[in-house]
Amino acid sequence: MKDINIVFVNFFMKDDILRAVDSLVKDIRGSAFDVQITVADNSENKDQIREALAAQFPTVVYVDAGGNVGFGKGNVAGFKTAEARYYFALNRDTIIPDDSHTIERIVRFMDNHPKIGCIGTKLLNMDGSLQYSCYRFDLRSMLIKPLKQINLDKKYQWVRKYTDRLLMTDFDHNETRPVDWVLGAAMVVRKEVVDQVGWFDERYFMYLEDADWCKRMWEASWPVYYVHDIAIRHMHARESAKVPGVLKALFKNKLARIHLVSWCKYLWKWRGSYKFYL
Repeated sequence: MKDINIVFVNFFMKDDILRAVDSLVKDIRGSAFDVQITVADNSENKDQIREALAAQFPTVVYVDAGGNVGFGKGNVAGFKTAEARYYFALNRDTIIPDDSHTIERIVRFMDNHPKIGCIGTKLLNMDGSLQYSCYRFDLRSMLIKPLKQINLDKKYQWVRKYTDRLLMTDFDHNETRPVDWVLGAAMVVRKEVVDQVGWFDERYFMYLEDADWCKRMWEASWPVYYVHDIAIRHMHARESAKVPGVLKALFKNKLARIHLVSWCKYLWKWRGSYKFYL
């Protein structure tokens, strides 16, 4: 069994994947742990990522996910390539800082805290500023989440109020603590959690599968933690927010429509159970 299986999902983002894998390979060089890096390909190798990985990083495991199956299902295809004590969903637009021993520190943290089911690392923008990456299951905040995705929190104070609550802007992000849910861009889950609650719910094509997974963990008494002193750089493209305005976004931006569908699925699935834990 591997110590950790780290999965990237590719959808025509070969250059991003290669850059992210390069930073990860450097980070685990000389590690005492048995680490597998996996690329789950949603692009059917039409960008020749398989050949590029074989040439540059021959130890990386490539798996064809079977077409554009979505973020959660793609990750699951990668996780299933190797049983591991920990499963790490890591976005393709992330960079592991040099000489940080990030993966080794993640494994040691999880080993030292066996009652924690999942952690999210601190995420930093490329300029080093904080990126909010942990959230509350607050119903009113969840209800306005689609408005945040199209940047209406920058225009309306009432949207900003609930967005701030959703993003937990009121706590010191230089503190490790339990949180309701963490962003799937850098999400580490214990094998025992998977054995009990399962993988990402594959009914979500993209967006809110991370919230759903964390909620299932809390319901099964597995706490989720934000870890402040393990940091990863994240470009955070926010593709679903690139078209301004509600109607324009829905008509012109496919990812905005996908986000709305996932939001509806989440609210329907958890209807009657909108509690938050912290």
